[in-house]
Amino acid sequence: MGKTLTHEHLLVDFIGADSIDYHRWNREEVIKKVLPYLEEIRILNYKTLVDCTPAYLGRDPELLKMLSEKSGVQILTNTGYYSAGNGKYLPQHAFTESAEQIAQRWINEAKNGIEGTDIHPGFIKISVDRGPLKPINRKIVEAACMTHRETGLTIMSHTGPALPAFQQLEILKELGVDPSAFIWTHANQESDFNKHLEAAKMGAFISFDNFKPEDAGRYVEFVLFMKKHALLHKVLISHDAGWYRPEEPDGGEFRRFTDIENYLVPALEEAGVAQFDIFQIFFKNPVAAFRIHDQVPNEA
Repeated sequence: MGKTLTHEHLLVDFIGADSIDYHRWNREEVIKKVLPYLEEIRILNYKTLVDCTPAYLGRDPELLKMLSEKSGVQILTNTGYYSAGNGKYLPQHAFTESAEQIAQRWINEAKNGIEGTDIHPGFIKISVDRGPLKPINRKIVEAACMTHRETGLTIMSHTGPALPAFQQLEILKELGVDPSAFIWTHANQESDFNKHLEAAKMGAFISFDNFKPEDAGRYVEFVLFMKKHALLHKVLISHDAGWYRPEEPDGGEFRRFTDIENYLVPALEEAGVAQFDIFQIFFKNPVAAFRIHDQVPNEA
């Protein structure tokens, strides 16, 4: 994977699952807008970008392939559904089908390609609400666990606070999924570093993924905290930046992917963080987080 940004977006469409369609954007216009931002990080020696936009929220595998080929940056896409937001971004079948049936859809994408293409997902992207898990959140997490067991793909879950994170980890335990296959996404929204420490000790990856320059101090503090507890190998950092918005003129304002390089890395260096620790975060940890795990087929 090389130097990697583990949580970014190139296009997101919040119109809702009942209205979203590829015809809402022109791929050539998106490429014209987005390509310079990918070329910018390639010059900074980033080799891989993980695009975390799920199906029914703007995932367009053909567009991502075109952008990857034109920019020279590897792009990972995903399978999975976004169950936060009161169901606005879930297809209707997600409410009527069982977790097993939903999982089979995702397994099919992993094994046979997305929507008839030769493009395969590199991970499972889901989301849950910020509070206690609702039944629909739980079903989506269960489907992700089943998909992981069949495919070995890592589960990246848009989560936020600690409560839903630990509820998800309990579901993983119930379904025989090792916590090392789980990325607690938006963990930066949890203020208690000790919660991050607890989840990391269980084996989960802790993703601080909405970096902005004004947050540099807290991110440095978090890195030093995890280093102190010998758990830096469980840390992921990214921007959650981008992205082209089909409903806005010229795709709206695009937040670039360079703030980590321009602000966080210098702040880490100034705080005395060693180069091999920075290498750990941006080179080694993404490989460990997104590796294909040994498969444990689901019971019939």
